[in-house]
Amino acid sequence: MEDRIVSGESLEHDDIEEQSLRPQTLTQYIGQKKVKENLRIFIEAAKMRQETLDHVLLYGPPGLGKTTLSMIISNEMGVNLRTTSGPAIERPGDLAAILTALEPGDVLFIDEIHRLNRAVEEVLYPAMEDFCLDIVIGKGPSARSVRLDLPPFTLVGATTRAGMLSAPLRDRFGVVSRLEYYTHEELTNIVERTAEVMDADIDHEAGVEIARRSRGTPRIANRLLRRVRDFAQVKGDGEITLSLTQHALELLQVDQLGLDDIDHKLILNIIEKFRGGPVGLDTIAATIGEEAHTIEDVYEPYLLQIGFLQRTPRGRIVTVHAYEHFHMEVPGS
Repeated sequence: MEDRIVSGESLEHDDIEEQSLRPQTLTQYIGQKKVKENLRIFIEAAKMRQETLDHVLLYGPPGLGKTTLSMIISNEMGVNLRTTSGPAIERPGDLAAILTALEPGDVLFIDEIHRLNRAVEEVLYPAMEDFCLDIVIGKGPSARSVRLDLPPFTLVGATTRAGMLSAPLRDRFGVVSRLEYYTHEELTNIVERTAEVMDADIDHEAGVEIARRSRGTPRIANRLLRRVRDFAQVKGDGEITLSLTQHALELLQVDQLGLDDIDHKLILNIIEKFRGGPVGLDTIAATIGEEAHTIEDVYEPYLLQIGFLQRTPRGRIVTVHAYEHFHMEVPGS
C-alpha cells in the first residue's frame, strides 16, 4: 500500500510526533462514542457490500479528532488516504488533478472544506454524486464539455464552521457527524495513552490535572503533556508528578480551567473596557490584537461551553461565572 498521507510540506518535529500519537483504528480511538459506533456500522456495511463508504462530513471545534478519524476511516476500509485543504484548492483544475489521481476506493480528506470557493464546489458536485468530472475545453463558441469517469471514492470533509457550508454541498454528504468536547475522564485516558507512546513516566494525578486544563480538547492535552514532559526532564528526574505538572502549567499561564493568556485578555478587556459588554467581535479582536475568526473559532466555543461568555444580537457579554472566576465584583450586585 502507498503512503497514506500525501503532502508537499516538510513536517516539524512536533508534527511528526503528533502523527505517531494518533490512534490507527476505531478500537484505539478514545471518546466520541456515538460517532465511533455509527462509523463502525457504516464501514462494516460498506465492506460487506464491497462498496465505498458514503461521503462523510465531520464538524466541530478544532482539535477534537477530525483529521484522525479520516485516517482511521481509510485504515478500517483498507485504502489509501489523500489529504488536502479548502484554501489549497484555488481553481477547478486543482481539484480535477486531485480527483483524477485517486485510486478506486481511496479516501479524499479535505480539511476546512467550508473555505472551498464556489467554482471548485461546482466541480465537486458531480464527482460526489456520479463519480464523474465535467471539464470545459476551449473558450467562447468553440467551448465544449467533456465528461471523465472517476473511480469510486469517499470524500471526508472537515470543518469548524458547518454553518458556512452551502446547502448543496452539505446535502451531498451521506454521513454527517458532530464531534463534541471530551470529558475529563476521556482526556485522562488520552494523556496516559500518549505518555505511554512517548515512553514518559506519568502519575495518574498528573494526567488528571493535565486533562482538567485541556479545554475538553485532545490536541491541547497532548500539547500540554509534551511541554510538561520538557519541564520534567529539565527541572526534575523525568517523572511527571502532580506538583511538577502544576508548576509547569502555572509557568505556561494555563489556569485550572484551561484558560490561557489570550482567554484572560479577552474576558478582562470586555470587563474592564466595556463594562462586561455587550461588545462586537471586531472590537474585541482589535482590542486584544487577535484575528476575529481566530477568536470565533478557537477561543469562543470553549468560553461559551463553560458559561463565561454569551452571544447576543448586540454583541458579546461576560457572565457572572467569569466575574467569579477572576474574583471580581459583578456590576450592580
